[in-house]
Amino acid sequence: MPLVTSTEMFKKAYDGGYAIGAFNVNNMEIVQGITEAARDLSAPLILQVSKGARAYANHTYLVKLVEAAVIECPNIPIVLHLDHGPDFETCKSCIDGGFTSVMIDASGKPFAENIEITKKVVEYAHDHGVVVEAELGTLAGIEDDVKVKSEDSSYTHPEEVEEFVSKSGCDSLAIAIGTSHGAYKFKPGTKPQLRFDVLEEVSRRLPGFPIVLHGSSSVPKEFVEKINKFGGNMPGAVGVPEDQLRHAAELSVCKINIDSDLRLAMTACIREHFAEAPSDFDPRQYLKPARQAIKDMVSHKIVDVLGCDHKA
Repeated sequence: MPLVTSTEMFKKAYDGGYAIGAFNVNNMEIVQGITEAARDLSAPLILQVSKGARAYANHTYLVKLVEAAVIECPNIPIVLHLDHGPDFETCKSCIDGGFTSVMIDASGKPFAENIEITKKVVEYAHDHGVVVEAELGTLAGIEDDVKVKSEDSSYTHPEEVEEFVSKSGCDSLAIAIGTSHGAYKFKPGTKPQLRFDVLEEVSRRLPGFPIVLHGSSSVPKEFVEKINKFGGNMPGAVGVPEDQLRHAAELSVCKINIDSDLRLAMTACIREHFAEAPSDFDPRQYLKPARQAIKDMVSHKIVDVLGCDHKA
């Protein structure tokens, strides 16, 4: 099947109490590992591309890699999504360039300006059969071009969501309930806790409307330890507990973004390979197991965190 929008998969996810995995892609091995996992589990899939990924790999290369994945995985629906589009021009470029979903992130702007910018993107996207994700509230952390200090982050205000969705026309809404971008989401020794009261109030005000969680990597301890064991330096990396993400998926969260965990799995595998096979210099020798590490990570997320296997 061709690339699809997220409309139908979000409706099924909302009704079924599970979430769709939105995994960031940067190169061929990452695309392959993610899509092979989803194919084997018959899971719908969102492959998302950030502004930084487009700058690194080139828009055309990434689109063609995803189109190749669609050919190799004809039995699962796949969305190609722009993650954290910073402005109308970037969103327009992706809409014109084959994406089926875009996110406009004007969450750092005043409320009225956020609506105005989002509405402009929505009007253009809907005219071209593309859906739009917007954001209310600001997540802390660093990931690609998203850099927000903790003191500048803010939870979503539930009393604003109805007006925002109604006036902007967005198709899904990313909210801030305590997740954070990057691998250093919480202070070591603290117990991470998402604000489910905010999520539940947003859901009450927007019944049936798909909610999105960004910054939802769990930063598995075993990968951090392996990276540090084989020459890395990642002290104090802490992520979102997976049981809390599973609970969010059982509520109104239809899309959960995962990026850092893929980077950790891949980096840990490559560092281990270099340490244990120092004579290897063929990229295929270390990228093949790294690709498998991505596949294993995504399989775990789809089954144990998202509850999304066999939903295609």
